[in-house]
Amino acid sequence: MSEFLTLGEPLAVFASQDLDVPLCQATHFQKFLAGAELNVAIGVTRLGHTTQYISQIGEDSFGQFILDEMNQHQVGTDYIETTAAYPTGFYFKEKVSTGDPKVEYFRKNSAASHFPTDKLEQIDFSQVKIAHLSGIMAAISYDGLNAVEGLFDLLIKNDVLTVFDPNLRPALWRSQETMIETINRLAKKATIVLPGVNEGKILVGTDNLEAIADFYLNQSGETRIVVVKNGSKGAFVKVKGQKSYHVSAFKIDKVVDTVGAGDGFAVGLISALLENLPLETAVKRSCAIGARAVQFPGDSDGYPTQDELIEFLTANEGV
Repeated sequence: MSEFLTLGEPLAVFASQDLDVPLCQATHFQKFLAGAELNVAIGVTRLGHTTQYISQIGEDSFGQFILDEMNQHQVGTDYIETTAAYPTGFYFKEKVSTGDPKVEYFRKNSAASHFPTDKLEQIDFSQVKIAHLSGIMAAISYDGLNAVEGLFDLLIKNDVLTVFDPNLRPALWRSQETMIETINRLAKKATIVLPGVNEGKILVGTDNLEAIADFYLNQSGETRIVVVKNGSKGAFVKVKGQKSYHVSAFKIDKVVDTVGAGDGFAVGLISALLENLPLETAVKRSCAIGARAVQFPGDSDGYPTQDELIEFLTANEGV
């Protein structure tokens, strides 16, 4: 019985410890848990909410590492399938002093990419209040796309609020046209859509925040809220039938690692809505957790507990 549910591919990441050294020359690495949707589940759990994560892992050391880490983070594993037929995915990540780090994935034909869609029928939706889905699982394989679409349909049937993050990974798609069509089609099923401004430029053809929001609000009767992530400028919020508004970002002195910031944004929104906070307050929390996330090396290391969140908000009030 959990109030939050998500579906995705869990990964092990080997993060370089050699600053500004390309992966081909790096020799020191630290292993972390990764995967966008799993990052969100960890963040929501850390803020005191019950969660379940849906996926499939291989019967290998990486799969066991992921399972152990999920148990340590208290993320529900009731819907984790295991298979000896396919391996668990992993990737390598550079350490950089500026900009986004280069990553190299080893996830083709992974266990998660062969997730058995019929397992979705075993899910108990009775206590689920919010579910989160992203474009990554849809991109990794035909089975992944079927799983995302199938779960979306079940969530709508069970009247569960759904949050969709496009999370564009162009390298995983066979063409940009397929990516755009599929992501926008999936977004039609979501209650809340969370595109980044740069994603909007690809998916909608403009970086105008209002136009991005209007596109997703107007294409579907399901979509009621669009929050456009705008990096260091904060976020743009529009609720169907209401006037749009901006929520400002938090100033950060030093960025350690940008990976996980977008997932942290989703953590803030989802956790606040689970606590029945107003939408503007929820988006402010999103900006706070996204800002905190970039100050830590691991994908989810910067996601706060409730006490750490209060401390961050208090320290940055008015900033």
